[in-house]
Amino acid sequence: MDWIYAGLGLIILLLAGDVLVKGAVNLSLRLGIPAMIVSLTIVAFGTSAPELLIAIKAIADQAPGIAMGNVVGSNTANILLVLGVPAVMTGLHSSECNIRKTYVYMILATLIFIGVCFTGPLTWVHGFGLLAILTFVLFDQAREAHRHRKAGDHCAPCGPGDDPEEVEGADADMPGWQIGLFLVLGLIGLPLGADLLVDGAVNIARTFGISETVIGLTLVAVGTSLPELATTVMAALRRQADVALGNVIGSNMFNLLAIIGVASVIGDIPVDEQFLRFDLWVMLAASLMLAPFVFLRWNITRSWGVVLCALYATYIGIILT
Repeated sequence: MDWIYAGLGLIILLLAGDVLVKGAVNLSLRLGIPAMIVSLTIVAFGTSAPELLIAIKAIADQAPGIAMGNVVGSNTANILLVLGVPAVMTGLHSSECNIRKTYVYMILATLIFIGVCFTGPLTWVHGFGLLAILTFVLFDQAREAHRHRKAGDHCAPCGPGDDPEEVEGADADMPGWQIGLFLVLGLIGLPLGADLLVDGAVNIARTFGISETVIGLTLVAVGTSLPELATTVMAALRRQADVALGNVIGSNMFNLLAIIGVASVIGDIPVDEQFLRFDLWVMLAASLMLAPFVFLRWNITRSWGVVLCALYATYIGIILT
């Protein structure tokens, strides 16, 4: 039953997160909030809502290993698996869009996060610090996007343009009652799904004698990375490598700054010794592997896709044994 609870919780989380994003995006656009701000805030936070609810629930249930494992494992999976699978399928072709600045922000966020972990446990002080960094990044990206669009460059590094139809989840024809329904379903479904998934995952860990940290790094992390995987596969099929890379880089940055930031404000997060010895460095190494594709604009070919997937399989094998 624990596996059923965990699977059901994951499905509810993914569906609830999707409808919440759609509802919030369309409500915000109807209220006159600029599409650029919506894409940088509501969409970004909405797609990270499952990870956030899992982190909060895990801390409340005295299972912080799941919270940390989910974030660190998701960031590693986003690069090795989420980019590796679509690369194996079709290859990811480099784009003219420039995401170097966002990538540098992600690397800096990763280094800061690792440094903070060595001062653990993470407290509200660390949380507010991470959220302050995120606020700076968002404002800087918004200013950069505005400058690009004012200059007529529609390939701005922040993604969606000023056209509301370009924002993920936007639907000009969505009626008001449907927006309200989506918001209600999302707000109800997210905590319900998080509750089922965390409870199921904790019980599975105890049954098989596996640590909560390992469950967070594997089962929970891969599950919450499924939306990013779906996005990158569709981007690869449409030959939009910039969308695929931007999705992964943005998701990783939000995981480190927003998810851990908010969660540590709510409750202290102890850092397992395993993270300090191994998993944080794997996450950093995976992040640095993107450098040639970002700065030299190499194509992520099928061969590279195989390498990325093989590295992820090796990583999973190591932590499971």
